Amino acid sequence: MKGLEKRILVVEKIAESGIQFLREDFQVDYQTDMEREELLARIGDYHALIVRSATRVDEEIIQAGDRLQVIGRAGVGVDNIDVEAATKRGIMVINAPQSNIISAAEHTMALILSLCRRIPEADASLRAGKWERKRFEGVELFHKTIGIIGLGRIGLLVAHRCLAFGMRVMAFDPYISQERAQKEGVEMVDKLEDLLVQSDFITVHLPHTTETHHMISKKEFSIMKDGVYIFNVARGGIIDEKALVEALESGKVAGAGLDVFEEEPLLESPLLKMNNVVLTPHLGASTYEAQDRAGTMIAEQVSAALKGEFVSNVVNLEIPAEVDERVRLFIPLAEKLGKLFTHLVEGRVDEIEVEYLGGLAEHETGILTVAILKGFFEKIVTEPVTFVNAPVFAKERGLAVRESKSSTTRDYVNLIMVKGSRKDYRTAVGGTLVGLSNAERFVSVYEYDIDLAPSQYMAFFRYNDVPGMIGKIGTILGNNNINIAHMQVGRKKIGGEAVMGINVDVPIPEEVMEDIRKIPGVAEGTFIVLS
Repeated sequence: MKGLEKRILVVEKIAESGIQFLREDFQVDYQTDMEREELLARIGDYHALIVRSATRVDEEIIQAGDRLQVIGRAGVGVDNIDVEAATKRGIMVINAPQSNIISAAEHTMALILSLCRRIPEADASLRAGKWERKRFEGVELFHKTIGIIGLGRIGLLVAHRCLAFGMRVMAFDPYISQERAQKEGVEMVDKLEDLLVQSDFITVHLPHTTETHHMISKKEFSIMKDGVYIFNVARGGIIDEKALVEALESGKVAGAGLDVFEEEPLLESPLLKMNNVVLTPHLGASTYEAQDRAGTMIAEQVSAALKGEFVSNVVNLEIPAEVDERVRLFIPLAEKLGKLFTHLVEGRVDEIEVEYLGGLAEHETGILTVAILKGFFEKIVTEPVTFVNAPVFAKERGLAVRESKSSTTRDYVNLIMVKGSRKDYRTAVGGTLVGLSNAERFVSVYEYDIDLAPSQYMAFFRYNDVPGMIGKIGTILGNNNINIAHMQVGRKKIGGEAVMGINVDVPIPEEVMEDIRKIPGVAEGTFIVLS
């Protein structure tokens, strides 16, 4: 089929340059006022659909799109697209994850400068007919310390800009190497607490996950410098807003700049009445350039998809057809091993070693290593992780990835091992498929033998192997109405160290995990969400 015979429907505003680019090779209908009923009636005529965030592309629309090959989202998130339904239909879902990183970084700086120089207050005062120069004394950035939590793409751009202001830049990111940070002029700290106690300004640039929810709360505010300033242009929920209000009222926090909130839109909150807070309605990506860039990027990606060319930002990338079927079966397990490894390593590793043992060693296993990286980075980076960009994230963070193979394995026909060392402890996880149904099993955790099926909610504990430990952990869980569905224990010798893995029916709150970690003899406890 020639390019011009393929049709693209654009139902939300994107850059005119993107529209013109697409019209060079395709028929493009640009209708930003289309109602849902009309979209349902007409979508069957198109090979590609381009939206932003307002159009809900649910299963009904996807089923009606008989000819759809690709859905493009001109922006980062794909929450308004039923990715699973698209995947089942073999429809490619594409986004533009890097379109707004400069705008988000600059918006962070805008909030910092607005708050430090009290610009919103001074502007309002002057418009009210007042001339209050003494009232609006500001704060300089020069020679101050800024702590950046999350040194990904946006965090690094903020670091560059702060260095230009003559600031001392510190960062906490367990997944960035010291060497890479030093090349950028950034001081890395091993613990979040080390950053909090030294920083005059703190800004967060992290995804919102189970682990980062309320990462900055009452405890964290208590150890910060008096008069600290804090900013969030990442995701709502990372900063506990109730605790922030208390810290602002007490004077512990001198000011805050927020672009994202736990509940959006922000219509009712004590923050709205505070003069030492600058608030914006989720404007991080709202610049002409970011919007233009998103439209241009998505146009280029959709064009490549329809032409059968390489597409770099596929959210639901299908596994290449040439992958051996035996290897294909291990891809979901490999991704889960990557997720498990991320949780257990609890910090930066400079190198990941992936070992393939048994029959798998006879095949090309590169796709499995990529699947492991995909799982590894899903809770680390803010944008969607795919089979295409996962190796890019590893390269950006200076993470070396090595593969080794052996056709022999002690206990299993096939085995995947993922190994790495953090500063004070070596971690390894392993998995295999068992039985005629190819059921997934985690068979090594913390380098201890174990046999546990992956589930949505799991927890792992490393502790001294003495009588009563299992009972103590179980009692705390039971007292909090948390049911253990399955449990496995691994150890190397009697009276040494042991590892317990459990499947649970519901999430384990962090305060419950903390109670378990306080049990004498418990060295480590980690709750994970695998899906």
